[in-house]
Amino acid sequence: MCNSELMKIDFKALKDEVTSLDFDLTDTFFSALEGSQLEHGALHVSVSIRKMAGFFELQFHTVGHVTVSCDRCLDDMEQPISTDNRLIVRLGDTYSEDDDTVTIDESEGILDVSWFIYEFIMLAIPIKHVHAPGKCNSAMTQKLDELSGAVRSGEEEAEAIDPRWQALEKLKVKSEE
Repeated sequence: MCNSELMKIDFKALKDEVTSLDFDLTDTFFSALEGSQLEHGALHVSVSIRKMAGFFELQFHTVGHVTVSCDRCLDDMEQPISTDNRLIVRLGDTYSEDDDTVTIDESEGILDVSWFIYEFIMLAIPIKHVHAPGKCNSAMTQKLDELSGAVRSGEEEAEAIDPRWQALEKLKVKSEE
């Protein structure tokens, strides 16, 4: 789905106490969003809207996967996404956002939830994303091991005791005896 019009909810037109909406997000959704850091994915989003006294409660349930680059080998990998999020929408004089509460202009009464869904997806992606053991690009992993081996040998040299402190180590050993 890339049609942003379908993701605009007219809150003034909602008649039922509970309304359910479903969205299937594909690559076209991510390419249609300006500023999107994701390009590929396949997700299903279920939105449940409860009309309450003075506000609307939106419950988002998102499952699927997005494609991100592996932090270790830089190859693309599928990152599973499963998240539940909540958003409160109020009708008011002007548009504003505070934590998980959004106030929209009462005269318009429409909110495009596409960017909120995108943010929920981005928050569900772990900070560190790597392939399962043995699934990384072997050429890149080998090069990484070679380079980290050189760094490791430098660290071992740095861990050697500075000769200026060796005399203090001898005193410390004597006091423990």
